[in-house]
Amino acid sequence: MPFDTAAHAAMVVRKVEDVTHAGQPCRAVVAARAYATDIDDLWNAITDKARIARWFAPVEGDLELGGKYQIKGNAGGTVTACEPPKGFALTWEFGGGVSWVEVELTEAGDQTQLTLKHIAPRDGKSEEFWDQFGPGAVGVGWDLSLLGLAWHLETGDSVQEQFAETTWPSSAEGRAFVGASSDGWAAASIAYGTDESAARRAATATTAFFTGVSASE
Repeated sequence: MPFDTAAHAAMVVRKVEDVTHAGQPCRAVVAARAYATDIDDLWNAITDKARIARWFAPVEGDLELGGKYQIKGNAGGTVTACEPPKGFALTWEFGGGVSWVEVELTEAGDQTQLTLKHIAPRDGKSEEFWDQFGPGAVGVGWDLSLLGLAWHLETGDSVQEQFAETTWPSSAEGRAFVGASSDGWAAASIAYGTDESAARRAATATTAFFTGVSASE
């Protein structure tokens, strides 16, 4: 059966919400979708270093409560909560900024739902970034990762064999997926209360960033 990336884009439920984290006002980008596997297998896929490298990126460090981690070419931080196989939380330290990621797994019949929440402080820098790119700045990236996880769970293969990070987003299939993801995050932003024209402009900018192709091309 072919791997339908458009169908996988449609499987993600996207939401933006205001939250408080460590006593400060924050905004959370929330992505949720179900996978056709049991909770123990999904937990292993998202916490075992060898498997993480197959669908996301190589990671070093201690993936346990209080442990420090570093994703190759990406964020690092500290594991702040860990309750196998229900979920974990960690700091997301990248580019001099700190945000937070929470992941929750819940059983849903013969599937397991994964809910990922990326929380960022509402300070001047993040608000400027939000105005330019909206929730898709992080949301599209996580959608791509959730797609890679789906591929790994279905095939057992490394995502780089099918969705090379440096080339796939600019392919016709990749552009369609990123565009659908950006549109989904624009809809979530509008539901959150963002002006529709501003949300659409941000989605266009996000799509161009991930695909390397502007809307006029």
